[in-house]
This record gives sequence, structure tokens and C-alpha cells, in this order.
Amino acid sequence: MTSCPSSPTNINSDKPADCQSLFLLQQAAHRNQLNPTLEQRRDDLRTLHRMLVENSEALVEAVNQDYGCRSKFETRMTEMLTCQDGILDAINALKKWMKPRKRHLDMGQFPLAKAWTFPQPVGVVGIVVPWNFPIAMAIAPLTGAFAAGNRSMIRMSLNSSHLARLFKEISPKYFPLDKLAFFTADDCGGNTFTSLPFDHIFFTGSPETGKLVMANAAANLTPVTLELGGKSPCVVAPDYPIRKAVERILWAKMLNAGQICTTVDYLFLPEGKVDEFIREARTVLNQRVPNINNGDYSAIIDQSSYLRLQGVLADALNKGAKVIDLYSGPQPDAERRIMPTCLVLNINDDMHIMQREIFGPLLPILTYKTREEVVQYVGDHPRPLAFYLYSDDRALRDYYLHNTISGGVGINEAVAHVGVHDLPFGGTGNSGMGHYHGYEGFLTFSKLRPVFQQGPIRGIDMLQPPYAGWPNRILNLMLRLKS
Repeated sequence: MTSCPSSPTNINSDKPADCQSLFLLQQAAHRNQLNPTLEQRRDDLRTLHRMLVENSEALVEAVNQDYGCRSKFETRMTEMLTCQDGILDAINALKKWMKPRKRHLDMGQFPLAKAWTFPQPVGVVGIVVPWNFPIAMAIAPLTGAFAAGNRSMIRMSLNSSHLARLFKEISPKYFPLDKLAFFTADDCGGNTFTSLPFDHIFFTGSPETGKLVMANAAANLTPVTLELGGKSPCVVAPDYPIRKAVERILWAKMLNAGQICTTVDYLFLPEGKVDEFIREARTVLNQRVPNINNGDYSAIIDQSSYLRLQGVLADALNKGAKVIDLYSGPQPDAERRIMPTCLVLNINDDMHIMQREIFGPLLPILTYKTREEVVQYVGDHPRPLAFYLYSDDRALRDYYLHNTISGGVGINEAVAHVGVHDLPFGGTGNSGMGHYHGYEGFLTFSKLRPVFQQGPIRGIDMLQPPYAGWPNRILNLMLRLKS
């Protein structure tokens, strides 16, 4: 039995009034418009696109203020461009996504019956946004939610206070609060927000917090999509040129100073290739970032994260690791939490650097002799959000694809698969559950409603009791046909 959506009895009275009242406002608005038309949904998406374009400079600057130093080029490339492109893709594809789809009938239902599915909005979607890509991680799931015809409440991270205030300020100029509402972390606590009886919760963050979100959602039987992190491995195969691998891997690892859930978390190199990798890495890094303090390289988000990363390095050194600082330019600005990319050698699983997601510009390196060693190591650890392989050997590619499990896969590239709108994005096991982006995002925030329409003549009439005689003969014939 389900409770009436318009009733406040399933909302705790100790929740902040604005959070509670806005949820009820959106819930009531959804009930008054259960199925927005194609044009209404496109209008919402166009308005969302316009909100980004018209406020792009302010949004980029807000993220920069939250970081203290966030590469504006990277924000424009990884957040503004990908979000704007994703919205336009959704607008173009939406008619096809919304189209009812015919389904085949079983033997007992023909000759004149029909069956089809059509997607309906689930209702009010709660989105919890992390700080590392706060524009993209708010707008990308919102694109799917709006395409599916939903309303949404979005809670921003404590570390995204400038951006959260900006979104909260500009959003009402484009959308009524019964369609879209942003919350700062101070407006609505995380437990409070995820305890609301949303029709779907979309969360991006750590596995530890994801478990708490899922527990809160369970009290309301709210379905969840969890986009979590993990230690994503990368393998350079013997056939792949080291210089090319360095250029591509360092691009991914240096992006946002390594503060990406899908970045390369640790690297497998063939035995005998480490020294060459170090030489090439030092050359490539200093060509790309001759001055690490010039604004092209992002800062660590806050002091506690900076100190945590320094502690991870200290722990590794104390346990026998060797740290290779690749950067040779002006002294990094520690006051601004600028931390250069480092390689870490001679590592083992007793070190903190191999026990949890790094989320910073540190790259541990392991060596291997056989592909089986790599598969064994990856399989012995929690399932990662991504798996990366650098190889032009098709047989080797297929071996790794079929003998590992991860959320996504990149062949000869890391991180970039996240920006492919037509590829579903999501984790597995410890790295999350559910998908979004493109059509899969549309489906995530839709109820795929099945419909069966009986025809004027029913096949089941031939199987009515008494069963002796023709009904029994017909059933026996049907069973033989399916044997």
C-alpha cells in the first residue's frame, strides 16, 4: 500500500521548513502535471541551457573561488562544454526517447491484443552534488531528470558554497521553485535531504557516504542511483609506446589535480619500463606546466584534503616507497594548496595510498610480468569505477575486457569516456549502482510503464474450464511447440 503523495505524514516534523515545504510544493506540482509534453520538456531543457550560457562567466568564477585556484579552462572544458552539449543532445533525441515501444505478445494473448511500454516521469528527484565537478554533477543528472519530465531539488556540497549561492540566486530567474530548487549545505543537511521521500535520489560521492544515503532512502523505499569512487586501475601493455602512454595518462592524472573519481588511481607497467616512464613523464609534465602556480593547474580543494594527501605521501615513504616529484619549475604555492603530480614507486597494499581512492595528483606504480597477474590483482580488490588499458593488441584488449569488471572502460584513453553522452555512465559494486547520461539517464528518471490491451477476441477463451477436451489438447500443443 502506498501513501498519498500529497500528505505530509511521511515527512518528519524536525526537517527544516524550506526543505520540507519545497518538497511538498514540487510533489503537488508533479501531481497536477504527471506527464509534461515533448515541447514542455524541451522548453525546460532549452531554459536550462540558457541559464548556463547566460551565466557562464559567473559560474566558472564561482568554482574558482570555491577551489581557491581552479583552472578556468578546465572548468569551461569539462563542465560548461560537456553540460551544454549534453543538453542539446537530449533536446534532439527526446522525441525518440519518449516514443511508446511495441512489445511482443505471448502465445496465449494473440490474435488481436496489443502490448507496449511508454516512459512516465517518476516525480520529484533529489540530486546530491559533490564538490569536484560541481556544475557538471548538478546539471548532467538534472538534464536526464528534466528530459524525463521530472522536478528536482539539488543539494550542493559544503565545499561549493560560492557556486551553491550563485545557483540558488539565478535559478528562480529561469525556473519556478516547484520545478527546480537549489540548496546550499547550510540550507539542508545531507541526512535531512536524503531522508525526504523523493521518487528518486541521485548521489555522487564516496562509497562510505553512499551507504548512508542508501540507508536513508530505504526508509522511504526510494530508489537510488549511486555514483561512487574507487581505485581505478590502468594497464600499459608491452606493445604500447611509453611516450604516448605518458602523454595520455598524465593528461588524465593532472586534470583537476587528480581530483576525479574516474582518474587513473594506480598504474601497471611492464617490468623494465619504469625508468623510461619516469623520464618521459618528467619531460611531458614540465612542458605542459612550466609554472604550476600560473592558474592552469588546479589547487587541492581545501586544507584538510591537502593535509590528507601529504599524510598519504608520508605514510608511503615511512613504509619504504620512493616518491618521484616530476615538477621542476618554481616552488609550488603551498599556501594556495598547489600540489604537483608525483609518481610513487615500491608500493604495497599496507600503505594508505593503496587502501582508498587517492583523489589527488599522486600516481602509484606497480610492475607486472603477465596479464594474469594484473587480472588477479584487480579481481582481488573492490570493483572500480573505471578500468583503463593502453594497447593496440585486439586479443589482449578482449582478454582484459572479459576478465575484469568495472563501471566503465577506456582503451588508450582515460577519463574521456565520461564525456560521451551516448555511453551510459555508472559504477558496479563498491563503485556504485545505476546509470545516467543520454538515453540511460532518461530511463533512470522514468518509470517504463507497461501496457497490455486486450482485443475483441481472446486467445485465453480457448483455455477456459472445464479443461477436459479442447482446452487440454490446445495446452498440450502449445507446450509441445515450446519444448
